[in-house]
Amino acid sequence: MSASPHWYRWILLAGVWAMYCSFGLIVTSLAPLVGLIESDLDISHSAMGSVMGAWQLIFIISAIPCGILLDKISVRSALTLGGLIIAASALARGFADSYAMLMIAVMLFGVGGPIISTGAPKVVTQHFDGQSRGLAMGIYMTGPSIGGVVSLTLTHSMLVPFFDDSWRAVMFLWGGFAAGVSILWWLLTTINPIPKTQEDIHQGTLEAATAPLKQTQIIMNLLRQPSVVLVLLMGVGVFMFNHGLMNWLPALLEEGGLSEVDSGYWAAIPTVVGIAGSLLIPRLATPERRYHILIALTLCAALASVLLQFSADLPRITGLVMQGIARSSLMTVLILTLLELPAVGEKYAGIASGIFFTAAEVGGVLGPISLGILYDVSGGFSAGLYLLSSISLLIAISAMALKRTSTSAHNS
Repeated sequence: MSASPHWYRWILLAGVWAMYCSFGLIVTSLAPLVGLIESDLDISHSAMGSVMGAWQLIFIISAIPCGILLDKISVRSALTLGGLIIAASALARGFADSYAMLMIAVMLFGVGGPIISTGAPKVVTQHFDGQSRGLAMGIYMTGPSIGGVVSLTLTHSMLVPFFDDSWRAVMFLWGGFAAGVSILWWLLTTINPIPKTQEDIHQGTLEAATAPLKQTQIIMNLLRQPSVVLVLLMGVGVFMFNHGLMNWLPALLEEGGLSEVDSGYWAAIPTVVGIAGSLLIPRLATPERRYHILIALTLCAALASVLLQFSADLPRITGLVMQGIARSSLMTVLILTLLELPAVGEKYAGIASGIFFTAAEVGGVLGPISLGILYDVSGGFSAGLYLLSSISLLIAISAMALKRTSTSAHNS
């Protein structure tokens, strides 16, 4: 636990929340603009799916190095860097005039994104403990949700008309916001810089020649743990569900008969529901309840993917609510589970988070790409939704296996 004043940890949490809010804005920024971008750049649904999955591909490569970076330098510097990189990604999207340029701009997000994703839980594990740790993680996880609500609801209802149908101007706006938040984080931590943990200080004294070997040994030791591997596999499935639906939901709702403006509002329902879920569910996910909550959340995800195929309002709204419940907390509860495994803890929080996001973002890539390809092949989203339902059921089965593994380890 850091030596920072008790009140200051909430200031830090506010800064992390703002950083994650800009993360959510930029992650969801393409979804409501699919039609405008495809028309402007003359690309197909499959090509657009590959663009939406491009940053996750880079994320896979960079997450572990970012986790190692966080265990070696101050979180203050790392998060500032990450925020400026995602800001540059949004700005570069606005300048893209071809499929290739848009792809590269989106890929850039995969360099900055993992710094924020792995840095946020490290800040929480350093400055919060006990039940307050789950609450803190739930609070900062509302950041991307609120960012997503703003992006989905304001894009077509206000911003696109204001900017004379220019999707590029919307990208510039989000990029400027992310840059401003990064500067704000730097200023907040200037007031009372975040001290490194003793482990950080110790690792900083190691010779450069031996550091890579040590980090490799830590990673291999973690991957030898069956419970760690199981959490990673579950993360792949969770990200397939989250990123697949998050990127294609407005287009899915438009196909169901909603206008661009209405689909933006409807697509924000899971995010609004998720804000409440992020504040409540992780706090309830104490070790004795955690696996039951995981199973319940994955079953909600499976049912949501089924209900979203209906054209009637009631089933679709119910599906959107269930999607929001699942999406809000699955990742948070999984990360909590990972960080509190005996082999991980605060000592290896950065590296473990990096490994988690490296594995999970495989699903982040496959989700939007799979739904885009299945749409072009089948002419609709039903096949992709059935795929997500099947994956959610497999995650539930894995949660049961993880519970048995944890119980066996506790009893031995």
